[in-house]
Amino acid sequence: MNKEKIFITDVSPRDGLQNQNQYVSTTDKYLLIQKLVNAGLKHIEVSSFVSPKAVPMLADAMELVPKVLQDFPEVDASVLIPNIKGVERAITTGAKEVALVLCATETMNQKNINMSLDKAISSSKEIIALAKENKLRTKAYIGVAFDCPYEGRVSKETVLKLAREMYDEGVDQIVVADTIGSASPFLVRERLIEALQFIPQHQTVIHLHNTRGMALANAWAALDVGVRWFDASVGGIGGCPFAQGAAGNMATEDLVLMAEQCGYSTGISLQKLVDAVQHAENILNRNLGGGSLNWIKQNITSLDTFF
Repeated sequence: MNKEKIFITDVSPRDGLQNQNQYVSTTDKYLLIQKLVNAGLKHIEVSSFVSPKAVPMLADAMELVPKVLQDFPEVDASVLIPNIKGVERAITTGAKEVALVLCATETMNQKNINMSLDKAISSSKEIIALAKENKLRTKAYIGVAFDCPYEGRVSKETVLKLAREMYDEGVDQIVVADTIGSASPFLVRERLIEALQFIPQHQTVIHLHNTRGMALANAWAALDVGVRWFDASVGGIGGCPFAQGAAGNMATEDLVLMAEQCGYSTGISLQKLVDAVQHAENILNRNLGGGSLNWIKQNITSLDTFF
């Protein structure tokens, strides 16, 4: 029987590591990416060309990104960029895909990229145009698409308006981002049902955090209404340096287990994904993992019998 496929971008090397207190070497970041590739990940967000002063953990992007592109040509390696300068640096490294963040509130844009919402929209359009001119694939994150840590609940209308504006500019994918992990399955369904009316299924992505323990439930809600592209982070690591209280991302291993047990195909090996989690634990010097990790470890030799 042919299983329907879902697609997962692991964002642990960028979103997962950007806010960690523990220093992580370029070598250890590379090894994390290598283990993700070994587990079957074909889409990985590897770093960001953000200011080293703003996010010191990602200061080695110019060194890491070219090596990943050279060693893993089969992987769609994405880099986050904050502005035109970031696109220019991405082009220099040979990157093929860039992601920008357009937050849905004034305050979050000021905190994140030091721009007003109007200026952020204008900047996003310039970024998209330059990326397309250089034949780079583009993603537009609609940040704080449910709630903002500074302004509270964000209206559905605002999120959909920004998503449509970016889609009309020609981005390859729109990522609806629950930046602080406050979404509920009800809100996820509400927003994605309407987004899917004008954004094709293969261009719609959901990015979830697990602050309130609902990331997997929210992923199921997204899956149920037709979304097939998801962001996740191995071990559930993550957070946002400009959004206090934002917990880690949805754990890649949790999403893979749920999807496979529900009859979907991910192309990802849970056994090998455990190796990536353990590497992340070693470099961050603490226990990690989604709610399913202990069960996966206990059943590591017989996982195929459950699917």
